[in-house]
Amino acid sequence: MPTVAEKRAAFRRLHEGGCFVIPNPWDVGTTRYLERMGFKALATTSAGFAWAKGAADGGVTREMAIEHIAEISTAASVPVNADFEGGFAHEPAGVAESVRLCVATGVSGLSIEDFTGDMADPLYDLDLAVARIRAAREAIDKAGGDVLLTGRSEGLIRNRPDLDEAIRRLQAYSAAGADCLYAPGLSTKEQISAVVKAVAPKPVNILMGGPSDLTVQDIEALGGRRISVGGALARAAWGGFMRTAKLIWEHGSFKGFADAAPGGEINKALK
Repeated sequence: MPTVAEKRAAFRRLHEGGCFVIPNPWDVGTTRYLERMGFKALATTSAGFAWAKGAADGGVTREMAIEHIAEISTAASVPVNADFEGGFAHEPAGVAESVRLCVATGVSGLSIEDFTGDMADPLYDLDLAVARIRAAREAIDKAGGDVLLTGRSEGLIRNRPDLDEAIRRLQAYSAAGADCLYAPGLSTKEQISAVVKAVAPKPVNILMGGPSDLTVQDIEALGGRRISVGGALARAAWGGFMRTAKLIWEHGSFKGFADAAPGGEINKALK
């Protein structure tokens, strides 16, 4: 098993060139399966974890999230990036304390988003949002500085679909110390290209959370450096579970099990 420092160094190297996919497991089993497939890094999913705990997305506490991130980071021999939502605090000092705790889990990277939690007023005022990123940066630097910080602008998926505003925010987060930039909701080649060019030379994370004609090769050609899938793998698993459960309940049918993975195959993958 590589050391924490080795995993963090490897994660930074991945951001220096090319394009890589960083899929999002939600427990130790899915972590080990994805790692053994050959993915070079993984990321937690706040939504997938919340659903596994019987809560809606955003419904877990900081304590729960820290415990989960530590478990996934420890289970993986590849770097893990933490979907750390908004840092479980509004004010910069609270974000800094949360980041300190997250860094102590051994994680290789973490993201801080600018969503307030209120869809009626979804984004923090830019000055406060920048101060929150700066506080995260300072907390990481005090701990050694090797954890990669991603600044997230959430407007495109939080009722503020203004690409220009998203770009302004990403540029501000870059200046405040974010190592990687991320605006969930980019869906076209033109949008991806615009963001990549606007924050260059910093790397950009692209979310592929649903069906798309875009491929990894397309995103790499546009300059995207990192591709995550958020809660999409968890939603795919929930989709199979829900469809099969409904067949049993509504029709008394067990035909949904036809698409189930063989238990022996799962056992073999996790040995």
